[in-house]
Parts: sequence; structure tokens; C-alpha cells
Amino acid sequence: MDGETTDVVRPQAPEPSAWLAALAASATLSACGGGGGSGGSTGSSPAPAPAPAPVAPTDAQASRFLSQAAFGGTTDAIASVKTQGYAAWLDAQFAAPRTTGHYDWMFAAGYANDVNNANNFNGADNTLWRKLISSPDVLRQRMVLALSEIFVASMNGIPVAWRGFLTAAYADVLDANAFGTYRALLQAVTLSPAMGVYLNMRGNQKADPKSGRLPDENYAREVMQLFTIGLVQLNADGTPKVGGDGKPVPTYGQQQITDLAAVFTGWDFDKASNAEPSYAQRPMVNIASRFTSGAKKVLDTDIPASADGPTALGIALDTLANHANVGPFIGRQLIQRFVCSNPSTAYVARVAAVFNDNGSGVRGDLRAVLRAILLDVEARSASSSNGSGKLREPVMRFLQWARTVALTSPTDLWNVGNLSDPASRLGQSPLRSGSVFNFFRPGYVPPNSQLGSNNITAPEFQLCNESTVAGYLNFMQSVIANGIGELKPVYDAELATATDAAALVDRWSLLLTGSSLAAATRTALVNAIGTMTSTTDANKRSRVQAAILMVMATPEYQVLK
Repeated sequence: MDGETTDVVRPQAPEPSAWLAALAASATLSACGGGGGSGGSTGSSPAPAPAPAPVAPTDAQASRFLSQAAFGGTTDAIASVKTQGYAAWLDAQFAAPRTTGHYDWMFAAGYANDVNNANNFNGADNTLWRKLISSPDVLRQRMVLALSEIFVASMNGIPVAWRGFLTAAYADVLDANAFGTYRALLQAVTLSPAMGVYLNMRGNQKADPKSGRLPDENYAREVMQLFTIGLVQLNADGTPKVGGDGKPVPTYGQQQITDLAAVFTGWDFDKASNAEPSYAQRPMVNIASRFTSGAKKVLDTDIPASADGPTALGIALDTLANHANVGPFIGRQLIQRFVCSNPSTAYVARVAAVFNDNGSGVRGDLRAVLRAILLDVEARSASSSNGSGKLREPVMRFLQWARTVALTSPTDLWNVGNLSDPASRLGQSPLRSGSVFNFFRPGYVPPNSQLGSNNITAPEFQLCNESTVAGYLNFMQSVIANGIGELKPVYDAELATATDAAALVDRWSLLLTGSSLAAATRTALVNAIGTMTSTTDANKRSRVQAAILMVMATPEYQVLK
């Protein structure tokens, strides 16, 4: 740590089992409004409540808002939210221009010049980290990360030529549609070459009685189950509709999957080439000879025999996007990604109402949905009054640190790499989930826990175990001190407060937790930092690094409330 280390007292990371116990104890994660668990609703939906009256936020409130709407905030970012207010900050972010796209950056960086890159993902991780860490349109990047965990097209399932460019182009699709309409996003995702490969819609052909070939059902199943309507019919507040037998009413069955699979036939890459990657940017095209002819259905909607492939696709996506389930189904997941793991039914109902109509008759306006989520009274309520919260997923913790210290790449190569190894890194890396079900399921309830006993959904806990806890702490201890690749943190501005242990802890408590450290935790950290020598700049940097690591190890930080 910057030379002199003989005087440094290195804080010991807690034993994983003890850390998990402390984390579980702090993670009440009740409904955002204090309204209990995820079941038991009669299906009645309260009228949408207005956002709270504009009040200038405090430093702590601004920091908490930025942890939800961005990746945390620097001192300047906190000051900006305080000056502008929440709504105006959102307006500025919605108006922020898009920065250089992932595909364009990879192309400019020369990754297309080496045909060997056709068979690897070189450059894909680099550009993903580039925008997540440094792009000024931080709300858009926050939304891109959220959407990538709902509309999953993972690098683990794209074994085609120029796969890195397909991943980059898919991230560009999410980036371009992050603030548009849900219907436009759904179509762009559906026709993306990356998604076409990942869920087998690319190359899907009509039935052939001679060979016994049937249309592939993978995308038909997942577009309904994961991207649009879910498995069961929902009330407006996200609770399941229950039939006369007391069981949830399914939204579809095997016949509906088979019907939709026939609609999704005939699609393939637009002029794919092993020599260059430009096809990765172009939506798939329909080949009429491979498309299933005749009348078809999607759910209860008829598709006429005269409809060609693109027309049939449009009818299918219109039908799914207009289904009553979509508002509560997608709205709840976005609340989970931005605000809390177990949103109240009232919160879901308010967001779903905005999804259904943005106030101007537009359905699925994602900009309006984001505004509703982040300005809702439950999102903006003081955390101490409602017990709300969510476990910060590992990639969010790393990104918050990186953004807070203004991490930069002097070479513009952004060599962060794949952080998926749970033992030595984060156990999570963008667009690298192990399956279409993401790193964690939105309905996950941790078993054998207080959360499980109370039927509280806590998706991120699916990534939390003794291996990932220890791996995260060890990884962060290394990067906080030394950086990663050519990305090196600079703490020179922190030296002024390094000699004052209380001021140092309070500063990082504000930046990272919104000043939510419990009194006992704060005292323990101040006492630990106070034992460290601070006579040289190297000593002071060690103090800063230790303070950051210890704050990031606390349950109060891990659970965003």
C-alpha cells in the first residue's frame, strides 16, 4: 500500500459464517411500505398515490437516492441531487446524450481486425465495464444493467462467429431502448442476433413431417415466462389470481407454447460473415420459405393465414405486450432491481398503473415507469421507518466503489475482465449469468432463514454464500488498494481527512451507505482506524483504504435500505 507498511494495522475480514449471520440479521427486507410479505392479497388495487411534495434532500437522502438510481454518488453528485431535487436530476439524466456504443468502441479499438477474435469475447467485458464505470449517462447505464438481468442473453450461450461483437450489439440494443417503450424494447430484443442465438430463435424453421422436425419452442417459452407475462395470471398489484380450486391460474400451457413457436419461425442472421462482424448490429430477417404458413394463434389472438413472418411476429409481440400481466410483472422486477427486493403490493400497483398509461395514453413508457419507481413515496421514505431494502448484488458494490473513486482507464482499454469467479472475484460479471434465469430469480426466497419463514423475496441472496462472501471481501481488499488492470484508484483528495478517524469513517459512510451505519458499527470502525498510524502519506492512504473496505464489509452497507 504505497510503500510503508510496517505501521499498518490491516483490518481482518470477518469469518464468512459470522458475516452471513450479521447480514441476515440486518436484512429484514419487509415490503417497502412495511406491508408484509409477498402473498395474501385479495387483488384489489389502490389508486396510484402521488409522489411526495418536492423537498430539498439532505446529504444522506441524496446519497441513498443515488444508490438506487445510479451506482452511488460522489460528493459532487450528491450536491447535484441536493441542488436539482430528485425529479430534475431524473430529467437531466433522461436528456443526457448516449455515449459511444459498445459495438462502435470495439470496432474502433481494432477487435474486428483480428479474425481470431471471431471465436472469443475479447473486448466485450472491456466495453461493458467502460460504460458502467465511466459513462456520464449513469441512469441509462443503471437501466441497461437492470434490463440485462431481465432480458438475459448471456455470453455463456453465444457460440457463433464474432460472439464478442454480438454481445456488444446486444448491450447497445438495451442502451438504445432503455428509456423508450416496452413494446419497442421487446421487438429489438427479439430480433437481436445475440438473443436469436441464445434462445434458439435464429434458424428456427417450420415443421417438416418427413424428418420429424418441429419448430424450436425455447424462445416461445422464455419470452412468455420471463420477458412478458410470467407463469400465472396476476392482479394489478402483482399478486396471483386464484381459481376455484384455490390454485393460481396459469397464463398459458403447452399448446400456447407450441402455437407461438410456429409464429417464431423463419428468422436468421442478416448476411452473417466469418470475415467481419457487421451482422451483429443488424436485426434478424425472415426467410419466407422457412416460415410456418397458415393460420396461427398467440394466446387467444388469431393470426390470419395471410400474415407473413414479420406481420405474424408483430401480432404476437403486440398481444404479449398488451397483456394485463406485463405492468405488474415487469414493474415488480424493475422495482426489485432499483429499490427493494420485496415491494409492497400497493407499490407494484402504482407502478403498473403508470406502465399501463403514462398519463398521456402511452403504454409501457419506460421513462415514466422509472420515474414512478424512483419517486414513489415508498422509495423515498426514510429507510428507518419501513424496514425496506435489498441486498446489493456484488457487481453493484464494485461499480459503486469504482464510480465513487472516479476510476479511469488511462489506456482506454478497461481491462477489468471477467469477474465471475466466486472464490477470487465477485461471483458475478455483466452479461455472464449462468442461465436465462439470471444470476438470481425474482421470486427467490432464501430457505432456512428468517426471510424464508416470512416468505420474503430476496433475489440477490441466491448469490450469497460463504464462498462468495469471502471472495468478495478478498477481491475488494485487493482492488481498493491496488486497482485492477491499468485502472488505479487515486486517494490524494482523501488525505486531508485521513488523520481524523471519525471524519474518515463518516465520509465513506455517507458516500457508500447514505450515513446508515449503526452507532455500534461506526464506533467499531472509528476505533479500528484510530489504531492505524497516520504520520506519512502512505500511512494515510492505508487508513483510507482500510476505511473503505471496512464500510463495504458491513451489513449496513450490504443491505441497501
